[in-house]
Amino acid sequence: MDCTCGIGTQAIGLALVGYRVHGTDVSVVAIDRARREGVSFGASATFAVVDVRGLETRVSGAFDVVLSCDNALPHLLTEDDLRRAVGTIWSKLRGGGLVLLGIRDYDRLLRERPSATVPDVHVGPDGRRIVFQTWAWAAGSPRYGVDYFILTERASQWETFHRTMVYRALPRAELTGLLEATGFVDVRWHEPEATGYFQPVVTASRPPC
Repeated sequence: MDCTCGIGTQAIGLALVGYRVHGTDVSVVAIDRARREGVSFGASATFAVVDVRGLETRVSGAFDVVLSCDNALPHLLTEDDLRRAVGTIWSKLRGGGLVLLGIRDYDRLLRERPSATVPDVHVGPDGRRIVFQTWAWAAGSPRYGVDYFILTERASQWETFHRTMVYRALPRAELTGLLEATGFVDVRWHEPEATGYFQPVVTASRPPC
């Protein structure tokens, strides 16, 4: 199960290489697109609108792997919400099952507290597309606000898309402690250099029943 699947990036990719995948996300818009993308790619993944904090009561069955990628869990801003999310992930794993979480490198980011990302420029047949973020860190708080911009060149003019989000910076020790307090064992951190994935990944196991 991809429990924060968004538009289905990981869920569809996993389905296409043979895994049985169920994707869930709190966003109705994202799930609608995930379903359309799944059909267009011929993937057998299924999708449903479910808040990650409600998996235990809203999703039936148990899974060998529950994953959450692309820094989704730090959208949960309180310790209580994070505990609930990790607890419901635990409830959906079979004994011996694996949780896999992709998250930003908050140990580094909390030291550096960057104010923006480097613009990413994409050049296509219709022109350029520039993607970047600006970050505003809250004083004395692990929260930070992100303004997300996409500038799209159309007929020598620029269109701007803007979205605002808030995250909770989650250091590795805190997430490791939360996983262990829930009952997970063999908590391991994997670096991008080793995995090829663009963010650090933490894995942990639910002990066999």
